[in-house]
Parts: sequence; structure tokens; C-alpha cells
Amino acid sequence: MNWHLHFLGTGAAHAVELGSSSAVLERDGEPLLLIDCGPDTLDRYQAAYAGRLPTALYLTHTHMDHVGGMERLFTRTWFDEALRGRMRVFCHAALVPWLQMRVADYPGVLAEGGVNYWEAFRLVPCSRGFWLDGQWFDVFATRHHRPDTSFGLALAGSFAFTGDTRPIPEVLGRYAEGRELIAHDCGLHGNPSHTGIDDIEREYDAALRARLLLYHYGSAADGAALAARGYRVVTAGQRVALEAPLPPRADAG
Repeated sequence: MNWHLHFLGTGAAHAVELGSSSAVLERDGEPLLLIDCGPDTLDRYQAAYAGRLPTALYLTHTHMDHVGGMERLFTRTWFDEALRGRMRVFCHAALVPWLQMRVADYPGVLAEGGVNYWEAFRLVPCSRGFWLDGQWFDVFATRHHRPDTSFGLALAGSFAFTGDTRPIPEVLGRYAEGRELIAHDCGLHGNPSHTGIDDIEREYDAALRARLLLYHYGSAADGAALAARGYRVVTAGQRVALEAPLPPRADAG
């Protein structure tokens, strides 16, 4: 069985030419889980998968460059009775109030009325993690603005995806302690909400740095500069091979 992480976009919020940062976990070439849904994510997803829509979505946090595509996704699912209410949307339970305010609280989600936003989806709040198609996905807190508003994702033995974050060495030591590829937020310069390359080199040891795949950078030139420093930098549309996941732990779920 082959596993890949397919990056639909790799840019920071202002780097629109690189696409909104999002990725698809693929198993044997088929999409299993979409991670984040920014303003252009749905177009990129459908271009990659013959016009199909995702069947499962994980949201790391509720900034608009990560959830700005939810309105279009709602419209596409609501008006297709075969899809309505079937697409699973996973997110940490702490994000549900923020997600409600961001995407679902507008009075009258359709001008015609009579529609509840979440009936288009199957919202699955989680805390420690969630099950999907026999795999257990760990969910972990990251450091992005205020606490409990941003959460990464890990599949043991295969990958960890930080979402937007400052360095989190102790967390990655727990959820990506072995062979996992670590897709990590990193720009050329850090700030109070995002990791910069100097932060990477200060906070992470050489063994962990060797497993990093950098995304969410500010421009193509920034990506080239990060690569010139010896780091793996992913580009939009790139598929990255993963190790097969380990069996779920006994304490999963």
C-alpha cells in the first residue's frame, strides 16, 4: 500500500501565487483526507481529482486562508443530494465555536432560507484524535496566536502536519518521535505567530531537522532561499512519499 502527502498549496496567507496551504493524504493514489480548505483549495482539489469533492476534511484552525473555501464547499454539497450530510469535517472541539462564528453563523445561509449550515456536512469534533477508515489520527495543540485555537495532525509512523505554528519541539517529540515526515510551517523570517528558519535551527536538533518538509513560506524566492540552506521545501502540486502508518496504538480512540 502506497501513501503520499499531496500539497495543493504551500503559501503563507499573503503568498496567493503559491496557493493556500493545504494537503491531501493519499492511499494508493486515492484521496483519503483533505487538510485545510482555503479560498482556492477546492479548485485545486477538483483539478487534481477529476472534479470530485473530498469525502473527509480536517481543519487545523479558523483563519480564512485555511477555511475560506468552506462556503463554496457548502454550496457544492448542499445542492447534491448524494453528498449532502456525508462529508466528514474533523476539527478539535475547541475550534467549534470559532468555526461556527467564521463560516456558519451568517443569518440565512442561503437567500431562500430554510437551511442549517451544518446539515450539509457531518461535523465530527475531536480532542485527542479521530478514526478514519481504520486509521487513528492524533491531534495536537500548536502555538499560533492564542492558546487552543490551532491544532496539528499526525499519523503514527507516517507523518505529522503542524498547521500554522511557532516551534513545538516537545510536542513533535511526542507525536513524531520516530520516522515520521514532519510538514512544518516555516518562512524565511519568523514572527510571533509563525516559525522562521532561525527558529528551526535554534529549537530543533539535527535529527528532527532532517525529517522536516517546509511549507507556508512567503514567496517562491523565500522557498528557494530555504532550500539553499539545505532544507526540503515542498512546492504546490508536489506529492511526497510517506512511510506506511504503524498499527493504531492500544490506547487509541
